[in-house]
Amino acid sequence: MVVTDATRGRPRHRPNAGSKRPPRRDTAPNAPGLAARMAAARLLAATIDARTPLDGLTDHEHGHPQFRALDMRDRGLVRAILATALRHRLTIEKLIARRLEKPLPANATALSHILHVGAAQILFLDVPDSAAVDLAVTHAKSDPRTVRFSGLVNGVLRALARAKDAELPQAMADTDDAPEWFVARLVAAYGEDQASKILAAHRLESPVDFTVKSDPGRWAEAFGGIVLPTGTVRIEKLGGPVSDLPGFADGAWWVQDTAAALPARLFGDIAGKRVADLCAAPGGKTAQLALAGAQVTAVEASKNRLTRLAANLDRLGLDAEKVNADLLAYEPAELFDAVLLDAPCSSTGTVRRHPDVLWTKSPEDVAKLATVQRKLLDGAVRLVRPGGTIVFSNCSLDREEGEALVAAFLADHRGRIELDPIRPDEVPGISAFVTTEGYLRTTPAGLDLGNPAISGLDGFFAARFRRAA
Repeated sequence: MVVTDATRGRPRHRPNAGSKRPPRRDTAPNAPGLAARMAAARLLAATIDARTPLDGLTDHEHGHPQFRALDMRDRGLVRAILATALRHRLTIEKLIARRLEKPLPANATALSHILHVGAAQILFLDVPDSAAVDLAVTHAKSDPRTVRFSGLVNGVLRALARAKDAELPQAMADTDDAPEWFVARLVAAYGEDQASKILAAHRLESPVDFTVKSDPGRWAEAFGGIVLPTGTVRIEKLGGPVSDLPGFADGAWWVQDTAAALPARLFGDIAGKRVADLCAAPGGKTAQLALAGAQVTAVEASKNRLTRLAANLDRLGLDAEKVNADLLAYEPAELFDAVLLDAPCSSTGTVRRHPDVLWTKSPEDVAKLATVQRKLLDGAVRLVRPGGTIVFSNCSLDREEGEALVAAFLADHRGRIELDPIRPDEVPGISAFVTTEGYLRTTPAGLDLGNPAISGLDGFFAARFRRAA
């Protein structure tokens, strides 16, 4: 295989295909920064090849062992590399391919991941090109699957470093950095122009939002951020761990995207009412409901996730009944005045903050999850009293999980459940997100604040129903 410097047209390396593979090494060379790059490549493989969600892999307590073995600084670097490599995957792929005379073999996935980790640093991160190249080459030499391609890694990445200023803008213009199936569904649902704006937003790191118990202006000043029209406090990015911020230990706030904070507000005044939060973990919406004065029952099928919810509520000084149960089997002693179902979904509305979603989900997943959501919504109906309110929401951009699902649900429950349309005046400052049908629909292209780095919000869908008296 020949590596070509696309800007000069000269062969850079030809590996010796006949060389013998050395024995496997049990330990990696002790080069500073190498362990982080090796972890990044391993986790990128798990995400791309095994379609494993990144949040689980990079969990500080239960994540991948190779990630947990790193110190906190290197964990942050790994997260940055992975988010960048996934957010710009097709752009990186295109620029690497230009430097290869022939495509990489289909089974050369380990080599591909090493190249993507190195390229992400060279093209998008504040890492010296020489360090990115040298560590990638050392990584390749340490792995028997890639040792014979170490010269290729060196040639490709050095050529990429020389050409990035000239080629990167056009390469980004030539791709959407998203799978074809996702782009097609986005265009079908929102049209070419809106789809393009959503895809452009996905290439940006998301800002950080906080729901505060009180006085958002004070906390915006403390964080150096702004107050959004919804009352959420927003900063462009974190400078360190969330737990180091003022107010964390005191339970004055919690991290929650402004779109995720909207569904709980659609109940209006719920002080003193009995409200069930279904699929409740990690508890942001439970906290909102409790703060608003509701008597909240948080229902969660996962014991581990319910434990996390309990810890979050304890920090915030808020109380809710916690029930570990499958909502389809849950039988409350008394029906609720209101039910919130923020259902598990494809999460395509959160791509900006979770770029792995595009590479771990498929159209088949969307269809399966829509079926699950419909079962859960049907189950939620039996938990609310006659005359009570149901709010259904999810963080998907796909209409199969939103508008189409709700239309079928209403048709099947005609006479028993009716739509309670959301009014624009209920969400002042963001009334444009209310559709003509009375649904709430946000996208990452919304909430333009003049600066792309602090604009936008997660893609969310919400609908409100009333059970017939």
